[in-house]
Amino acid sequence: MERLQKERVITDLRQSFDSAQAIFITDFKGIDMEALTGLRVKIREAGGRFQVAKNTLVKLAAQNTPMDRLAGLMTGNNALGFTTSDSAALAKVLNDFAKVNDKFIIKGGLMGDKVLDSNHIEVLANLPGREVLLSTLLGTLNAVPTSFVRVLAAVPQKLLYALSAICDQKEAA
Repeated sequence: MERLQKERVITDLRQSFDSAQAIFITDFKGIDMEALTGLRVKIREAGGRFQVAKNTLVKLAAQNTPMDRLAGLMTGNNALGFTTSDSAALAKVLNDFAKVNDKFIIKGGLMGDKVLDSNHIEVLANLPGREVLLSTLLGTLNAVPTSFVRVLAAVPQKLLYALSAICDQKEAA
């Protein structure tokens, strides 16, 4: 690889580090190309990107960024998974692939400024999808005012029932 190409790769990686919501480091040693191509397609569908880069170039690109804290994981055959949108979706794709392929290892990652180990990534992968979480949140937010309106409506209803009962008693007497 020529120097100009290396500089382009470093610049591209640095831009990816800056714009990514989450970055995951994986070891793909022993995985065939066909399986990796299938993984790339699934990652793209989840809104992410999967890139193989030389460790020295990743370390150079990571200097003076939060990604620098993961430099210790950059040994062996590594690939990086990036996402700018739904980090749980990317973690789920990587975790599912790791379950099917024993040789594929998720080493760690970075979400925002928080360093994640493989256990954290597995927990993130098992979270419900973004749409499910948003609908649950909206349902919870909607339940509070609905309950409040029901409580407020119950007060005049009970007063009306009491007045109606009194009226019925007086008519009966």
